[in-house]
Amino acid sequence: MAKRSPVYQYDESRHKSRLILIAAGFGVMALALIWRVVDLKISDQQFLQGKSNARVVRNLSVPANRGMILDRNGEALAISTPVISVWANPLEMDFSQEDKIYRLADILKKNRKALLRSLKKRKNKSFIYLRRRIDPQLGKLIKEIGLDGVFLQEEYRRYYPAAEVTAHVLGFTNIDDKGIEGIELIYDEILTGKPGHKRVIRNRLGQVIDIDENQQLPQPGQSIQLSIDRRIQYLAYRELKKAVEFHAARTASLVALDVKTGEVLAMVNQPGYNPNKLTDRRPENYKNRAVTDLREPGSTIKPFTIMAALQSRRYSPGTMIETGDGWYMVGRKTVKDTKAYRTISVAQVLQKSSNVGTAKIALNLPEDILWETLASFGFGQDTGSLFYGEAAGRLVKPRRYSKVVQATMSYGYGMSASTIQLAQAYATMARLGVKRPVTFLHDQPLVDMGEVNIDKRHIRQVIKMMEGVVKPGGTATDADIPGYRVAGKTGTSKKVSKQGGYTEDSYMASFVGFAPASRPEIVIAVVIDDPEKHGYYGGTVAGPVFKAVMSGALRLLNVSPDDIKKTATSKGVTAQILSKLPD
Repeated sequence: MAKRSPVYQYDESRHKSRLILIAAGFGVMALALIWRVVDLKISDQQFLQGKSNARVVRNLSVPANRGMILDRNGEALAISTPVISVWANPLEMDFSQEDKIYRLADILKKNRKALLRSLKKRKNKSFIYLRRRIDPQLGKLIKEIGLDGVFLQEEYRRYYPAAEVTAHVLGFTNIDDKGIEGIELIYDEILTGKPGHKRVIRNRLGQVIDIDENQQLPQPGQSIQLSIDRRIQYLAYRELKKAVEFHAARTASLVALDVKTGEVLAMVNQPGYNPNKLTDRRPENYKNRAVTDLREPGSTIKPFTIMAALQSRRYSPGTMIETGDGWYMVGRKTVKDTKAYRTISVAQVLQKSSNVGTAKIALNLPEDILWETLASFGFGQDTGSLFYGEAAGRLVKPRRYSKVVQATMSYGYGMSASTIQLAQAYATMARLGVKRPVTFLHDQPLVDMGEVNIDKRHIRQVIKMMEGVVKPGGTATDADIPGYRVAGKTGTSKKVSKQGGYTEDSYMASFVGFAPASRPEIVIAVVIDDPEKHGYYGGTVAGPVFKAVMSGALRLLNVSPDDIKKTATSKGVTAQILSKLPD
């Protein structure tokens, strides 16, 4: 007989216990979920909101427009134009969107594969620039791609309308719009604005869908007005460049000042450069030689030697000087003239630029008077222009004077000066001894720095002598301007050799002068380094540049001619000037 299977008996108490246990477990889980929701809502709300904002909210800097630089007539010399910079956040990029990345590379003119590799290599970075300062139109094309993690940023790029014509004065800014040369550097704090900021909400494509109302507007930089006259600046640049090319010179500089105020009307150098082209910004090009380069000024110093002689009362314009056969021994040094002038007056010593005559006059003066006169006119000191890199020049007071030092200093050797220093010294002379600093700013209060230790009567006498320099018999007939009386002086100085001493075939050609001589308005200094073709004398190389720029500037500024009759011959004018010189 088969066994019967045991009958399963239902245990109601055990079943209830299990149900209670399961229900309790679900209850605990429910309570845990509720607690977590409450915790996230209350305790971690700020943290989670921050995480959310990090994905969709951006704090953007709003660039400020850099102040304009204007010329004395309100013409723009430097302006800031809006541009776009492209940047990426590789953390937010989808590298599977290769086609979009390639389209971006094409717009930015980058190699497709190289851009993709560069982005992948920096996939853990949150910010990298892809291209700075592109045209806003290209920015629109980039927006249309809709590439995740790529963003556009508004910026400004500095633009110089006159390009190389004003380059050495204005300087330029770097890629972050900070001034690093010239006026841009000197007045960077004034020109630089204060950036603003705003919070924006972007969608996943990087498009702005909302802007926070709490934003700080940018404060644009202040504009400044320079004393530069753009018309005269262009004229000076054109004529100096033409002269450098014609004479195959190495370098050159020109400075034009307003006599009354000391304002810089023009300042140009060669070689030039275009500040709008990054490839042109090489140190050898953007160096402002008019304020940084020092040279022995040569015969342009002779007017100050003659002033010292008149001030000593040992000489008058008519005092006769024996220059002999055109050479004179001072110790072991031979002082030479270009020709034998024999016996000539002090006025003719200046007109003909006689080294022998000047040296003889200087050697008969008290030891300190020549040095004191040159120092009084600003040599050996900066001009007060505030231009970075300005050289003060060299005018060392000897501990013990020697005849050679006195002789050579009298015609501009054994000292050094920049083009801007020569212009300032002649401007002081044109103001009859009133000293003022050089300034690049227009319409500023006049600053007087005292007066030189030379009697005004003697300064007037020297100015009249200097008028003879541009007339027949003088060394700069090519600098004469019909209808205007020009007072000036040539300089033709040998350059120092690398081996010591002076070269025999390398010169500095210069001319400094002002007009109208009866009531000076403009002073111009021209220095041309190492002219190799068509002469090397200051009168024939620098003189024509002075004439072209000065005559144009006088017309542009509506300066009326002197009272010399137009019918007077040059020879008659020269005789008239020399005959009226007081004794």
